[in-house]
Amino acid sequence: MNEINACTTTRALFSSYLDGAVSGIEMQSVSGHLDKCADCSREFTEMRGMQSTLSGLGSAKMPADLALKLRVAISHESARSQAHWYDAIGVRWDNMLRPLLMQASAGFAGAVLLIGTLAMLLGVVATPTAVQANDEPLGALTSPHYRYSASAPRAIKTSEDTTIVVEAKVNSRGQVYDYNILSGPSDAATRAQVMDQLMLEVFEPAKVFGTPVKGHVIVTFEGISVSA
Repeated sequence: MNEINACTTTRALFSSYLDGAVSGIEMQSVSGHLDKCADCSREFTEMRGMQSTLSGLGSAKMPADLALKLRVAISHESARSQAHWYDAIGVRWDNMLRPLLMQASAGFAGAVLLIGTLAMLLGVVATPTAVQANDEPLGALTSPHYRYSASAPRAIKTSEDTTIVVEAKVNSRGQVYDYNILSGPSDAATRAQVMDQLMLEVFEPAKVFGTPVKGHVIVTFEGISVSA
């Protein structure tokens, strides 16, 4: 049993023994066992012969075109990697970036359209043309109407009893700024009395969509004869 263990231990050290990678004590132990064990000695001799044969073969020569083959292989691998990179970018573009850019483009176009529309509307509102109550009806138009007078109304003294019809022009503050006598006496004395009355009267101005504007209103005065 001890002999078998000695053979097993010695054979396990053959490779290290041939390489000189054993301690002095292990070397003496292997050498002493080989001297007295024929089986281990024969196996060791075969292993040493095989090692000598392999050592005689030398290293395999490098193929002459190995460098060229390596460069070609590296080039092919680089091309495949680059193609994979382009493919990955293309897939990511199609799946994520393209929809985002399309949404951004649509949003930008919508914003431009909205800004243009608002600018057009603001331009129309900011620079309105002059509007008067006697212009063509606009659907939300109100004419001027009488509110009050700063003094009690007085009859207009004329040469005869009559009705004086006046077209008064009212500004956006409800004040008369001009007038025309459409019917009745229009002498200087009558005109002066009419003007005095109109200057004291306050009107609700004409409005277009709630905005005060200039307008015209018809006003009548009673002419009382002073010759009677």
